[in-house]
Parts: sequence; C-alpha cells; structure tokens
Amino acid sequence: MVAIFWSKCIGDKDEKAFHEPRPIKGEKKDSGLLLNQTKRELRRLDLRAKKGLGQHFLVDERVLRRLISAAELTPSDTVVEVGPGLGILTRELAKGAGRVIAIEIDTRMAAALRETFALWSNVTIINTDVLERDPASLLGVETHYKVIGTLPYYIATAVLRHFLEAQIKPHSIVVTLQKEVAQAIVAPPGKMSLLSVSVRLYGKPAIVDYIPAQSFHPQPKVDSAIVRIDLYQSPCVAVADEAKFFSVVRAGFSAPRKQLRNSLALGLEMTPGEAAALLEEAGISHKRRAETLSLEEWARVHRVFFQT
Repeated sequence: MVAIFWSKCIGDKDEKAFHEPRPIKGEKKDSGLLLNQTKRELRRLDLRAKKGLGQHFLVDERVLRRLISAAELTPSDTVVEVGPGLGILTRELAKGAGRVIAIEIDTRMAAALRETFALWSNVTIINTDVLERDPASLLGVETHYKVIGTLPYYIATAVLRHFLEAQIKPHSIVVTLQKEVAQAIVAPPGKMSLLSVSVRLYGKPAIVDYIPAQSFHPQPKVDSAIVRIDLYQSPCVAVADEAKFFSVVRAGFSAPRKQLRNSLALGLEMTPGEAAALLEEAGISHKRRAETLSLEEWARVHRVFFQT
C-alpha cells in the first residue's frame, strides 16, 4: 500500500521512481466492449460529446482498472469524482468506496447519471461546475476524501489547484491529464515549472501509466497519463504566506529563459540590482533560471523577499 501522507519534500534521488510507470503483469488488451457500450448508451440517451466541455469518454478497460488500482479504495473512503460522463468509472468507484460524490457540469449528462444510479445509495450526482464549489460544501461533515476522475484537458490544471489549495484538502488525487502536463508536473529541478512547484508544495506526484489517445471516445489529438498525487499533512516547506510565496514563484517564471534577477525584477516591480541583492541574501546566484530552483530554494527566496 502507498501511504496517503508524506512527511517531506521529494528530492532529486527520488525522481526516477516518479517517471517510470510500472506495468501490471498479465494485462489483456481492451476487448472493445467498453467502446461499443459507450456508443450504444450515447445513442440511447440521444447525447454526444460536447467539444466545448472537453468531453472524451474513457473506453479502455485496462485504463479503467489502472485508475481503480491507483486509487487504493477502501469501504471507508469518500470519493469526489470530477467529470463522471456516462458513469463507467463511477460504477467501479461505487463498488470499492463507501461514498461517491460525482460532479458533472453537463445538465443532460447529470440527469442521465441520476437515472442510472437511482438505486445506488452510496452515489450522489451533483450538477455543477466543480471550480465554483468549495470542497467543504460537497462533503458536509466529511473531511477525509479522495479525488478521482478523467479531467477535461482545458480545466485540468485549474481543477488540481482548486483541490490542492482548498482548506479541506483531499488525501490523494488520481486523475488523467494530458501527457505533457503530467510530465511537467513530475519534472525534476532543472526542468521545473510553475505547475510543478504548485503541485509539489502540497503533495508527491507520480505518473502511474501512459494512455494512448484511442483509449477515449471521441479520440483526443494528444496522449494522456494517469497521475497520482499523495498529499502532505502540511506544505512540504515552511511558507508563512502561500499567496506571497506563489507571487514570487510566478514572478520567477514570468520570463523563464531570463536570469532570476531579471525575471523577478520584472514580475515584482523592482530593479534587477535590488533583485540580485535579495537573491544573494537568500544564498542563490542571480544568474540562475527559475526552472533550476528546488522548493526549498523558492521558500528561501520568499522569506527574504517578504522578510517572513
């Protein structure tokens, strides 16, 4: 079993494990039954995928099994599923978890889901935009939950931030993302981005598996990946003010190819000389680029720049 909470930030020596998905032995190729089932259900309901909502339905049984396996469900778990679509993943989640709260923005799809799961006492369908609902308002008195889903590409990073920055954070997140986004999240120092810093402050990310485009209907133009994030009990580096911390990080990545003194000066409205002096106080060369800094180094920059 993988521990839900981790006590420290990941280091360079841990990186290899996060990049190499481990295949499940004895897996069989998808039979196509799920694809045919999805097409029949869409015809029956007179529905079609909405491009504007980024709808792509999972039709690969192997990927479905991978998602369920990565979630490590128990009967005591509460799961928030984002983007349930026709409910294929929802059904499997409900078999393993104590409670499933499925959030669907498409009104007609949500109505179909309510019909499908009318007799499932542990499934709740909510027709809303997940980004407009605080997780606490979905959970009631529950505070221990997991987030699982096949996320639309266009809102995937926003959904991650929504839950990572929530007052009541999930214990783990298992989602599908565009392959390049997933790889950016797990990139080591030297290839870091604003996204990877944002995720790694709160949790430990890993790529579970890669997903070909044909695993979805209709097929997207890009491949995907399953990503699991195990959240820390608290941010993995001491940050007095998370908003100010991210203002520094955003400034650093505002011109990622420039030296830090120039990008920070540009983003924080100071002179390059002032930025260089503060970086020197933090023990960081002003000639470095944002992508090379570790979380610990960003925390030092934050403390010096805001004297916290």
